[in-house]
Amino acid sequence: MAEITTRIVRVFEVPRRLLDDFLAMPEASQVGVYSLVGDGDDADMPSLYIGQTGNVGKRLAEHNEKKDFWSRALVIVSLTNSLTQTHVTFLEWQCIKEAKQVGRYQLENGNGGSKPHTPAPLEADCLEIYDTMRVLVATLGHPIFEAVAKPVGETNAKELFFCTAGGANARGEYTAEGFVVLKGSTGRLENVPSIAGKSDERFRQKLLDVGVMAAEGDKVVFTKDHLFRSPSMAAVALLGRTANGWETWKASDGRTLHQVMRQPAS
Repeated sequence: MAEITTRIVRVFEVPRRLLDDFLAMPEASQVGVYSLVGDGDDADMPSLYIGQTGNVGKRLAEHNEKKDFWSRALVIVSLTNSLTQTHVTFLEWQCIKEAKQVGRYQLENGNGGSKPHTPAPLEADCLEIYDTMRVLVATLGHPIFEAVAKPVGETNAKELFFCTAGGANARGEYTAEGFVVLKGSTGRLENVPSIAGKSDERFRQKLLDVGVMAAEGDKVVFTKDHLFRSPSMAAVALLGRTANGWETWKASDGRTLHQVMRQPAS
């Protein structure tokens, strides 16, 4: 459970196997917004479903019967039990819009929700609630509304790393979550024979299948900023071969990622 003491928003992270424990809590009967989160990996985004309801417990029980993909739910309610249907309808629409824009998760929603008629003071309240829930769900380890890379124009050139081996032309950022290959980066399409039929080949094909990379001639192009758990998997995606990303990714001055991040400054 997470909250900010000066705000009215409370967020529960509910592992699916502990759903019955949440259903027994008084908050389960409240009006609320919720997200169902499924696991992902380096090649595939985690799944996400965003919804709203007048009774979060009842709705989650229904999803437990009908939806297989999720492993945990994030439930957003009010400490004062003061959320209305207009609040949660607006918040559902806002959350879906922002999650799509950020692109960290594969949305399972069939539509984008609908923005209700919201007077300006009520909309301001909703946006304040959204800002609070955005911080809280990220604090719980689910950065649904946080970009994987800094916005264009905010990245310092010294923070960028480059991969130019094997004909690649790629840019990336090393972050607290892993390594982000930036949109527009290119690599080789063909795999080397040594990974044929192995996990690295399947990994690259999955990136193509889900649309993270697209084939253009003899190249692959990243269609979006994409987070990898390690620099090495980011390098494999670009080069079509086994690679040590700590040596392959280099800063603009030629130092490797290993030299920049792992070796103490002299």
